[in-house]
Amino acid sequence: MRHSNASIAKPVKYYIDKYGTWDYGLQKMYLMMEKQHNRGQDGAGIAGIKLDVPPGNRYIFRLRSNRTNPINEIFGLIYEDIQK
Repeated sequence: MRHSNASIAKPVKYYIDKYGTWDYGLQKMYLMMEKQHNRGQDGAGIAGIKLDVPPGNRYIFRLRSNRTNPINEIFGLIYEDIQK
């Protein structure tokens, strides 16, 4: 069964044309996490789920940290993974 929100996903070109960058969503997530951090949160985490993944393939992604700069660590790892 196909998830009803699967058709919402936009191609990368859409974000480049509309916002001038491919990582618009990541930038917004970083900003939201910084706002939470400034309210006293000591740790951070992020997760993502792929839709319509064939059985046996990885469908979930998760990073967590409670170090000194958890948000910077998490997003550093995300961008490092993207560069690979």
